[in-house]
Amino acid sequence: MGRGDVRAGILILLSEEPRNGYQIIQELERRSGGVWRPSPGSIYPALAQLEDEGLIEQVAATGESRRMFRLTEAGTSYVESHREELSAPWEALSNSVRVEMFELRDLLAQTAVAAMQVSRVGSDSQIAAAKSLLDETRRGLYRILAEDEPEADVTDDGQA
Repeated sequence: MGRGDVRAGILILLSEEPRNGYQIIQELERRSGGVWRPSPGSIYPALAQLEDEGLIEQVAATGESRRMFRLTEAGTSYVESHREELSAPWEALSNSVRVEMFELRDLLAQTAVAAMQVSRVGSDSQIAAAKSLLDETRRGLYRILAEDEPEADVTDDGQA
């Protein structure tokens, strides 16, 4: 995501209601389906810049220790007049990332956890069987990319 996306996301969220930086980060992550979680290092400088431009201001929050931000009158006018330019960046991002990528990532993480368990508590023969299975899995993944027949042997660098 680019700097303009952070800016647009903040302005859109603050047009809905006042929020603090942490709430902005959480809401951007939620709306992107977990695809985008901007760091405080990108959110807080953008908030400072928007404040310098007079588009947002800090509000005193009762019972809150975090700084809350809201749109100023100029900020509200800006968002209304630039609504098309300020399309929700999380929508484009979440639409561009396929669900299959998340499923594959989760499966990979689960496999890594299982492999670590085998390495910690498995017998020598179980560890050897796990290594063999993982090696065959790696080769199979390269075969998928190469669209080769299952008998093809692929090395670590992906060469047949």
